[in-house]
Amino acid sequence: MSTLRALIAEDEPILALTLKKHLEKLWPELQIIALAENGVEAVQLALEQQPDIIFLDIKMPGKTGLEVAEELADAWPDQQSFPRIVFVTAYDEFAVQAFEHSASDYVLKPVSEERLSRTVSRLQKQCAPEAGSTSPASTANAPALDQLITQLQNLLPAAQLQGLPAVAEKAEPLRVIRAAVGNNIRMIPVEDVLYFEATDKYINVVTREHESLIRCSLRDLLPQLDASLFWQIHRSTVVNIREVSLAQRDEAGKITLRLRNSEAKLPVSRVYAHLFRQM
Repeated sequence: MSTLRALIAEDEPILALTLKKHLEKLWPELQIIALAENGVEAVQLALEQQPDIIFLDIKMPGKTGLEVAEELADAWPDQQSFPRIVFVTAYDEFAVQAFEHSASDYVLKPVSEERLSRTVSRLQKQCAPEAGSTSPASTANAPALDQLITQLQNLLPAAQLQGLPAVAEKAEPLRVIRAAVGNNIRMIPVEDVLYFEATDKYINVVTREHESLIRCSLRDLLPQLDASLFWQIHRSTVVNIREVSLAQRDEAGKITLRLRNSEAKLPVSRVYAHLFRQM
């Protein structure tokens, strides 16, 4: 087997070094190319270094492990094999779900050498090339990426509600958006919104007439919206499905939405592409 390369994303330095030490003992041939201290750095290093395996802590500053995985699924070069993902988590509910929905594997904190050895064995089998295989990298990319997308489709909705009051799921959907415009408050009926687009600490609320910024996150906004009308199509975009006139698929399989009476073109992440399959 050729030398495989791994990235560890863990914001607690002692835990990161412990995981690295265990891996060096259990899998000496594995090259640990970098340690990322937060989710933003994990995305940057993964896209730059293109490792074969990524150990992702679920809870990190900047971006969670799930958000990192979602962003990588969308941004990974088509011609490159997608890495195997191993979630490292202290939350059993995430670990069990990730395992059930075809994640490469998961490891619970504190990481034990015995449990990690099973993960290593599984990764070695998954990464071993098939005898006589001549598949190009783009073909080899499909299984790991498909597994991750299936996994994220099941994990992301639960993660978005994590930490919110239980009543949020049962509350009446939001009817009016209140956006500050200078010294005034603009009252925007939710049904007039074409789409919401996250930008740093704000959300851009786009209607036919104007755009307005509100200080909120998509994670907080999503549970307040009517899920039958507002669909998340990207990690930073939620669209009013009544305003979508056409879903265009290009030669690479990527989907772009066209809206009624609007010049906007909204890209659909791979994670949410299943929403636009033909009925």
